Amino acid sequence: MKLGMVTYQLGQDWDLETLIQRCEATRFQGVELRTTHAHQVEVNLSKAQREQVRKRFENSSVQLMGLGSAFDYHTPDQAKLEKDITATKEYIMLAHDVGATGVKVRPNALPKEAPKEQTLEQIGKALRTLGEFADRYGIALRLEVHGAGTSLLPNIKTIMDAADHPNVGVCWNSNATDLEGEGFDANFNLVKDRIFSVHLRDLFLEDYPFRKLFRRLNEIHFTGFCLAEIPASNDPERVMNYFRALWLAYQGLL
Repeated sequence: MKLGMVTYQLGQDWDLETLIQRCEATRFQGVELRTTHAHQVEVNLSKAQREQVRKRFENSSVQLMGLGSAFDYHTPDQAKLEKDITATKEYIMLAHDVGATGVKVRPNALPKEAPKEQTLEQIGKALRTLGEFADRYGIALRLEVHGAGTSLLPNIKTIMDAADHPNVGVCWNSNATDLEGEGFDANFNLVKDRIFSVHLRDLFLEDYPFRKLFRRLNEIHFTGFCLAEIPASNDPERVMNYFRALWLAYQGLL
């Protein structure tokens, strides 16, 4: 497994140079850049600017492992759905141009206006369309386990079954809902063969079985990124160093 970070909170105010410098200083191996944040890796970048971003990461020890979008596909409004699919395609092309390996997308809700099964199938079919498109660019689609109702792992499995594309996988999100229903192990088993990446909350939190998560990831020979998605700090490098130490210790590597 490799360690990286999400710039959703920690890192949201850092420019690209600061982000890479801090990841290198704390031995974080990769980063998922969340859209709308200060590093400004967005679809409005010119061809030359995209190449600059690519080269900046290539000249560092930090991998641009992904772009974190806020696109979702649960809306009953078919015009909005098509708009989000089109926007995601633009983001996939951006990921290719800047050297990222994937794009994070998400479900976000189960609208009351539509039956649950219909919504889950719609999300899955949108992901299949996008998976086929992304495959042309060598970009993976990572579906975050996210949203009211949609974060339940049986629903994520239904979405993934509807997507049915090898280029579409799951971004495990370390949610409290991972423990619901038949429990952590049963929920993990539903998607264990489809996990492309992992988001981690603060590892000191005792309401989540992080040690078990790492054990299960090792059992499936997961070699992707575990990404710290943690609050901002006035002393970020110290926090990142502690996070890395716990991440290693929980795996028995320290």
